[in-house]
Amino acid sequence: MNKNLLSIAILVLAAAIVFVNLWKPSSPKDENKIVAPKEDVTASENIPDAALSQVQEGKPASDFELATLAGETVKLSDYKGKKVILNFWATWCPPCKAEMPHMQSFYEEYNGKGIEVLAVNLTKIDRGREAIETFAKDYGLTFQIPLDEDGFIGPQYQAFTIPTSYIIDSNGIITKKVIGPMDEDMMVNLTKDIK
Repeated sequence: MNKNLLSIAILVLAAAIVFVNLWKPSSPKDENKIVAPKEDVTASENIPDAALSQVQEGKPASDFELATLAGETVKLSDYKGKKVILNFWATWCPPCKAEMPHMQSFYEEYNGKGIEVLAVNLTKIDRGREAIETFAKDYGLTFQIPLDEDGFIGPQYQAFTIPTSYIIDSNGIITKKVIGPMDEDMMVNLTKDIK
């Protein structure tokens, strides 16, 4: 008997919660209320470190300059004339770990054929330079690994979920944004039909 009463009480409570959440009383004040039209956030908001309207498919990729794990300085604009896979990742990210062998294999196959891989490590939110060096060594990574040590480039490129990658054509135009890991076949398909 107690179980039946408890079940009924739970059902009544659930119904009451649904009713309260769906019920919207109208009052005379609400009828005369003026509602402002919604604005496009990307067009009107000034969000620090995130040029939301700039980093989109069909637009030029925003240039940046970063030091690499090897101690060199690279600029994205240095790669104009080549197709680029611009990837954002961290050592603690399981999907990034799954993606890296595919990226290395792709790089070995297509690097000499006008395609570059830039794997930007989100260093500010990662486990430090030593962890990145160990990761690169363990995975045998030979492509460029720029370090986003100040944490500005990741947000600029909306790398809020990682890995996030951008496919950039030889004219520096973003042709595709990919959220999540890619395999080698996907990289081939995304780069084969662009200039």
